[in-house]
Amino acid sequence: MNDSSWSIFVVLLVLASFIVVGLRQKSRESQEYGFGGRYTGRIGGGAAIASNWMSAASLMGLAGIIYLQGYQGLAYVIGWTGGYVLLLVLLASQIRRFGKFTAPEFVGERYGSQAARAIAAAISIAISIIYCVAQFKGIGLIFSFMFGIEYQQGVTFGALAVVSYLVISGMLGVPRNQQLQYLVISVSFIVPLMWLARKLGYFWLLPQFGYGRALTDLSRQFNIDFTLPFASGSLFQWCALCFTLMVGTAGLPHVLSRFYTVPNVRDARWSVVWGLFFIALIYWSAPAFSVFGRLLEAKNGLIPDPASARAAADVIVLKTALQGGLPGWLVGVLAAGALSAAFFTVAGLLMTGAASISHDIYYSMVNPRASESARMQVAKGGTLVLAAIVLLLALDPPGLIAEITAVAFALAGNTIFPLFLLGIWWGRANRYGAIAGMLTGIVCTALAPLCGGVFPELALLFPVTSSALLGAPLVIAVMIAVSLLTPAPPEEMGRFLEKEVHGHLD
Repeated sequence: MNDSSWSIFVVLLVLASFIVVGLRQKSRESQEYGFGGRYTGRIGGGAAIASNWMSAASLMGLAGIIYLQGYQGLAYVIGWTGGYVLLLVLLASQIRRFGKFTAPEFVGERYGSQAARAIAAAISIAISIIYCVAQFKGIGLIFSFMFGIEYQQGVTFGALAVVSYLVISGMLGVPRNQQLQYLVISVSFIVPLMWLARKLGYFWLLPQFGYGRALTDLSRQFNIDFTLPFASGSLFQWCALCFTLMVGTAGLPHVLSRFYTVPNVRDARWSVVWGLFFIALIYWSAPAFSVFGRLLEAKNGLIPDPASARAAADVIVLKTALQGGLPGWLVGVLAAGALSAAFFTVAGLLMTGAASISHDIYYSMVNPRASESARMQVAKGGTLVLAAIVLLLALDPPGLIAEITAVAFALAGNTIFPLFLLGIWWGRANRYGAIAGMLTGIVCTALAPLCGGVFPELALLFPVTSSALLGAPLVIAVMIAVSLLTPAPPEEMGRFLEKEVHGHLD
């Protein structure tokens, strides 16, 4: 077998393993179809969080955006990792004490409003769709790159594989499988990086720290400065993006749901700490791939124009591996790791959306007497509908993987995060404030695409990928004002927050 054949063989082997895992872990109850699973300890929970978090945006999009923007792209690294610190400090243990299974369920219970729950469910579904578009793009690019087919064909084949797995297995995998997934993803991403660093003559045992010399060589030999601050954007744009990704991380429904199933508050808190560590291992590696990619291009006399660089950005990790002369089987391992990350992130997101349709809308609002089999059928039908919508959008994606993902974070940061923040920490927040806040957050997220052409100032203040810097504080202010002008929530909720959520230490 030649190098190309080995690469394809490894990718096909991974795809086959997905089906095997799906058959072994087939879910038979609707409770498992979205947020079930065994608990396996703090470190195991952290690995499950990291596996749930790793995506095409982490393994492909992050390297691509840094490859294009250098220092400016570090806002993604800081924002995404900083969001977990924010989640640890403000929400993780309190969410566990509150004890609801989905973000819409928390909203409906905390604010005592079916309307608020329905809006939160619609927002969760929208976030899942936007996020999935980015992941489908990553899957399509991997299929296109590895098999030499058109991007649209790659997206279609990838969508069929994901949906087949979900229909067979239900849940994206219980935590033990997610730990294995994280191990596979991290090894497939870091081992090729170590091989590449050694081949290029840099410190390879810890290439996440050893690529500093490559930055120096890139600057001195080819006059390409990756470390120049704000060369690709302004300070406001950097801060807006960083803040949006932080609050968006703390507001993503499929991330928040991870804390509902741990046995106690301490484990919820420590799971975040370990998850942050495991995530950082990958995030420290992405910039190294970007720098090595630029360096190899420069050494080969390839200085791409902006349009060509943007077209190559999302597959720069795979291109760098090929340009660096890595063996074909190792390129296949790298592609398989990226495919695994995108594949299971899509599974988790579609599960979150299906859970909102089946549990938060159908069972809780339409038919409370529905049997588990009926709820399962609604969940699977919702999965198919969401996958079809995502596929249609992903056939002509509107931006880079990281940029599309950032829009989902902006929507989460402008809507879900303020609801959880005030819902947990301010007992006076009521249903009217929650509804007004969510509607304001939706408007803030959509201002740039809807009104930016007529009012360009709005597009500058509320960028489509970075609107939460001004949007989230505005939503919080609206929630506070409306809550104070309308009747207070029931006293029972205030007592519950005081006694159960904040009244004791675990």
